[in-house]
Amino acid sequence: MNNTRSLWIKIGYETLALEGEKELKIESLSKKIGISKSSFYHHFADMQLFIEELLNYHLEQSKIIAEKEKLAQTIQPELIEILVEHKTDLLFNRQLRFHQQQKEFRETLKKSNQIIGNEFVRIWATDLKLNLSVKQLESIFELALENFFLKINPENITSEWISDYFENLKKIAQNFE
Repeated sequence: MNNTRSLWIKIGYETLALEGEKELKIESLSKKIGISKSSFYHHFADMQLFIEELLNYHLEQSKIIAEKEKLAQTIQPELIEILVEHKTDLLFNRQLRFHQQQKEFRETLKKSNQIIGNEFVRIWATDLKLNLSVKQLESIFELALENFFLKINPENITSEWISDYFENLKKIAQNFE
């Protein structure tokens, strides 16, 4: 991918993740990058194509996260470090949840969850050492995931906050045994 195109995608991805879809404006992105608006149209025919590129970029980021999760053996510190490192990706995923009434966002969210979720549940189940069925764990995980994305924001995606979140989740899951 050429550098200018990559820069547009990087800044657009971060903007959508941190500020939401309404802030994806060509002029403001252009100012953030320091490149003319015409450069945007050179690389992307319109905003819809640009958003499709951002969604595809998110799926690529999800694959990177999943690969890292495969190597992790524990929630603390390994998985938590991965989540903190991928703060922008988590916030982008949060925006997908907020805008899932849009078909493209909903489909990308579903694909991203499939890519990341399987490894996450594996680590979680192993680390918690609970005597629950896979179906029970997946159900609890799905509820926890919804709750997690409702609670996160740019300020609280820290090792400490995520660690506390997982500790509370562990206590809740233990009540199901």
